[in-house]
Amino acid sequence: MEKENTVTFLVWGKLALFSDPLTRVGGEKCSYQVPTYQALKGVLESCYWKPTLIWHIDAVRVMNPIQTRSQGIRPIDGIGGNTLSIYTYLTDVAYQVKAHFEWNENRPDLAGDRNENKHYFIAKRMLERGGRRDIFLGTRECQAYVEPCVFGEGKGHYDDLPELSFGSMFHGFNYPDETGRNQLEVRFWLPKMKQGVISFIPPAQCPIVRVIKEQKSKPFISGVNFQPYDPLVEEVNQLELDANAL
Repeated sequence: MEKENTVTFLVWGKLALFSDPLTRVGGEKCSYQVPTYQALKGVLESCYWKPTLIWHIDAVRVMNPIQTRSQGIRPIDGIGGNTLSIYTYLTDVAYQVKAHFEWNENRPDLAGDRNENKHYFIAKRMLERGGRRDIFLGTRECQAYVEPCVFGEGKGHYDDLPELSFGSMFHGFNYPDETGRNQLEVRFWLPKMKQGVISFIPPAQCPIVRVIKEQKSKPFISGVNFQPYDPLVEEVNQLELDANAL
């Protein structure tokens, strides 16, 4: 990469559910106190994603106090019925996020789609427009919204807290597309929040990695399930023209 390719944005919503896998064994769901790397990566991929690049989450700043709310949910079970479960959500959440993208070196077949300036331009425009797809914080029912921001600007609830540890926590998944290994893996780490900011370690530095299952990379074919950057630039320009005409 020749440039920094950094984006910063604010994501907020009424509810969030960053599920702790330890609480899901009995059908319950309880949220971590703070967002996971994978959840924030998912937010950014909903704004703009291409298999040509990989988004890396650098840091998250917790803006609002950590609060929870439990409620009864009737999820559909495997035989078509339903049962009562208790889900514990975070409420009234807002996070400032800092991230950047790098080329996916495990996809040499997409090397012709590597145009740093154009991908960065599209990503910034999509953030300004609130994303290309719906935004969620952890689960489908937790709808959220995004907008560009200056990371570190404004008052955060935990700005004066020196340090807070969260113990062992899910970091994210290693997908075959991004690692070059034909297996799906899960990562864990030990996050700490300092003055309201959690600085994420890169996926390759996570101390605990476990294999979930064997899995192969998905093939991408231009014109079938893959669109080069030029049509996307034209789409973004047309959206800008339409918005200015209103």
